[in-house]
Amino acid sequence: MVLPIVAYGDPVLKKRGKEITKDYPKLHELLDNMYETMYNAYGVGLAAPQIGLDIRLFLVDTAAFAEDADLDKEEQEFLKNFKRTFINAKIVEETGDEWAFNEGCLSIPDVREDVFRKPTITIEYFDENFEKHKETFDGLVARVIQHEYDHIEGILFTDKLSSLKKRLIKGKLSNISKGKINVDYKMRFPNLKKKR
Repeated sequence: MVLPIVAYGDPVLKKRGKEITKDYPKLHELLDNMYETMYNAYGVGLAAPQIGLDIRLFLVDTAAFAEDADLDKEEQEFLKNFKRTFINAKIVEETGDEWAFNEGCLSIPDVREDVFRKPTITIEYFDENFEKHKETFDGLVARVIQHEYDHIEGILFTDKLSSLKKRLIKGKLSNISKGKINVDYKMRFPNLKKKR
C-alpha cells in the first residue's frame, strides 16, 4: 500500500526515532508498504519519520544511481544491486574529507542543494530479520545511508545548509509545509487547514 509522505514542517521529521524490537506490530507489512511508497515516488531511500512514524527504521535502494555514465562498471553493478533495510541503525564512524553532492528529499520536493558529508561510514544495524550487521560503505551508498540516517536522528538535509542558503529557500519550504506544491506522489501536509 502506498503511504502518504510527510511534508516539511511536520514535527515528526524533527524527532529522534525510538528503537524497535523484532515483535514491532506488522513490521514486514510496514516494510513492504515503505518500499512500495519509496518506489512510487522514485526515491532511493525512505525513513519511517517520512511516513509519520518516529522509529529508527529506514530503507535504501540505489538502483536508480546505477545508470550514471561517470561510474565504472563495478560501481554501477554494486549500486544496481544495493537494497537494504536498516533497523535501529547507529553510525559508529565517519571518515575522509567531506565532499559535496546535490541532495533532495521526498519530504522536501523541488528543493535540491549541495550537502557536504564524509565519504566513508561504518554502521551497525539490524536487517528485516533482526540479524545484526556491522558494515563499512563509501561513495554514493554511504551518502544515501547518511541522508536516511539523519532522518531517524531528526535532521533534514536543509539543516546542514549555510544560513544564506536557508534564507534563499525559506519561501519554498514555507510553501511545501502549506501544500502549495505539485507532486506526483501522495503527501501529507502539516499546515493545511482542516475542512469542517
